Amino acid sequence: MSIIREGYYFAGVALLIALFVGVLIHPYAAILPAVIACYCIYFFRNPKRIIPTDENLIVSPADGTVQDVVDVDDDDFVKGTCRKVIIFLSVFDVHVNRSPIAGEIKIQKYVCGRFRPAYKDSAGFENERHLIGIENDKLRVTVTQVAGILARRIVSWVTLDDKLEKGELYGLIRFGSCTEIVVPANVEVLVKKGDKVRGGESIIGRIK
Repeated sequence: MSIIREGYYFAGVALLIALFVGVLIHPYAAILPAVIACYCIYFFRNPKRIIPTDENLIVSPADGTVQDVVDVDDDDFVKGTCRKVIIFLSVFDVHVNRSPIAGEIKIQKYVCGRFRPAYKDSAGFENERHLIGIENDKLRVTVTQVAGILARRIVSWVTLDDKLEKGELYGLIRFGSCTEIVVPANVEVLVKKGDKVRGGESIIGRIK
């Protein structure tokens, strides 16, 4: 298991503070920043995942707990009747996001908003969020990173026309948030509220 590059900055700063206060003030004063450094390493972890190869399977874009599975009348990108899977990420979950399918990014949208708790039902509409629409020759899906009360920074490493492999990293949300995926009606959703999922590995849907 590795950590993503953002983790080196946060962990490094915390370790430097621990060293500074430990030498200049007292060794006990270094305990808190050292613990914070360890948590940063833990938070920014990027564990290896076994990605399903079946092209008809859609994998989870994030680690966490399925907060809800709801019907959507229409989606600007997917079109028609859809279903949305909402995944809540606690501060103890892996926070990198992965592409649920292989495909090309055809739409990208960043919306400024509030920072309500990510478990609130209204968070997906009111909070700051980043959406990408991915398309291949079989289907379209949208994936939205939603900021939360602690997650004040959405990070994306992709842009329009980029090609993603299934399970490929494309971004993260810092520190506690939710991720939403919208799939078309021809996808059978295989998860339910309360299920635990792992990004890039857990199967959340199958093309009928």
